[in-house]
Amino acid sequence: MHQRAVRNLAKLDTTEARITRIFDAAAGGKNNFLADKDMVRHFDQVSPALTTAARAVLQFLTRVIRHLAAAEDVEQFMIVGSGIPSGLSSGNRLHDVARHASASPALRVAYVENNPMVVTMAQATIEPFTDLVRVVDGDIRDIDGMLRDPVVQTFLDWTEPVAVLLLSTHSLGDDGYAHHVIERLRHTAPEGSFLGLLHTTFDGIPPELLPAIHDMLAMTLPHLAIRSREEVENLLAGLDLLEPGLVWVPQWRPTERDLDLACGDEPSASGNYGAVARIP
Repeated sequence: MHQRAVRNLAKLDTTEARITRIFDAAAGGKNNFLADKDMVRHFDQVSPALTTAARAVLQFLTRVIRHLAAAEDVEQFMIVGSGIPSGLSSGNRLHDVARHASASPALRVAYVENNPMVVTMAQATIEPFTDLVRVVDGDIRDIDGMLRDPVVQTFLDWTEPVAVLLLSTHSLGDDGYAHHVIERLRHTAPEGSFLGLLHTTFDGIPPELLPAIHDMLAMTLPHLAIRSREEVENLLAGLDLLEPGLVWVPQWRPTERDLDLACGDEPSASGNYGAVARIP
């Protein structure tokens, strides 16, 4: 897998923006290129909300991980498609949040990424300093290959509960395959596991801005999957959602410690729905 990551890095096209790098740039991270920063500027010209939305997404992920580690006693996380956000300061990255919130000294986090820059940088800057975090080169568009990965199979104990955070739904444009991914994860994770979902939507965008945003995406990110609330609900059909269910990400269990809640006054400006489900 490391060899594939190196080959992918050699073929890396820095002139094309990618969604995980765009969010990283919007959140003030370093795992991005000029093309990604330019995309943030273009979006902000149409609707100056992308940077705030990126912060809302990171805050949502932090709250989800903190809750699952502290309140649900989850000791294993598989985070798929987060981009391993570099906009979070040292000590406050997603695996740090899980470790700080958990009472278990053996808590483990596996990141799964298909972005060669993110994989290579994270393997070089995170893995050497801890035995409890691994970064896997994998793609949710090949769910079977991702789950067969030797690190995924051996680093995580699949006889014990696992929290799978599926954050790369933007790459699952085919509805049938998206449903297959959810079902595959449901049947792979053991009883007592959790499935977290993040999904981009246009539901909160003013109608007058939609044509410009559609045109921009058609030219820059033509395969980005956007779904309505009803379509996201269909993906989660049959799952037992934790309160408050499927909501705008700022509305998912904000706490008093969230003094600077991004999009708190206008949750729909986050442009993303979030939910966490218990796997029976």
